[in-house]
Amino acid sequence: MTLAPRAVLVHRRTELDELLARHGTRGQAAFFLATRGRRLDEVEARHEASTAAIAAVMAVVPLDWRRGTVERDDLARFLFAPDDVVIVVGQDGLVANVAKYLDGQRVIGINPDPDRNPGVLVRHPPQAAADLLRSETTDARTMVEATTDDGQSLLALNEVYLGHASHQTSRYVLAPPDATPERQASSGLIVATGTGGTGWCRSAWLERHSPLALPTPDERRLLWFVREAWPSPATGTAQTEGELADGRLTITVESDRLVAFGDGIEADHLSLSWGQTVTIGCADRRLQLA
Repeated sequence: MTLAPRAVLVHRRTELDELLARHGTRGQAAFFLATRGRRLDEVEARHEASTAAIAAVMAVVPLDWRRGTVERDDLARFLFAPDDVVIVVGQDGLVANVAKYLDGQRVIGINPDPDRNPGVLVRHPPQAAADLLRSETTDARTMVEATTDDGQSLLALNEVYLGHASHQTSRYVLAPPDATPERQASSGLIVATGTGGTGWCRSAWLERHSPLALPTPDERRLLWFVREAWPSPATGTAQTEGELADGRLTITVESDRLVAFGDGIEADHLSLSWGQTVTIGCADRRLQLA
């Protein structure tokens, strides 16, 4: 017997939820916000918009489908099934948060607050959920993967950062594909996808007036940028940007307490120590975004 698909709703706590968890009552939350020149009603309005969007989406899930719900902080402990349809209600970053836990599942991004969310990844209003659940159409978005020589790996949708945990000076040997390795001291480096080309990667690209073309989200090509490389008798600055398609960037760590993390989630990171080797390139997995 074949089970019906499962609709898994992914969301995060609203600002109102977090304020009430911290302050206990609406009155205390309102007082706290007032001391910072803000009002509770604006926070309540966004909470109600998010709650209404979740209710609207769940109301159109077919009756014979199974259902599941997971909050962002619990994603690492949630087991997604191969036939799940994942519905993300929230900000664009929430899609990136869930992407690394998936392997081919279809993802529907619902934007509950288009006045505040750009809608790069949460591209649809709640009213579109019924049609999207019936559709099989998706865009395959490239992801980036970091792998260490001891078998650790990390996936990300936007970018992987490698450097010191507190963004102090990082020391390593950088070896781009088909280029001479270079010993560097820098503030770390980022390797980004086309999806990440709207965020941190774009900032680096604009700041240095890079001649490299930003990849499209579905293109199997990455850009990498070294942040604030420092020239010295022992370190160079010749290799500070480039692109990756089939090849991989290799980094040999030459200082302790370096980390690699994806999509700004510093809590979920690879710990790197002296002598370890990390390779970064296009991941085999791709996000299937409706």
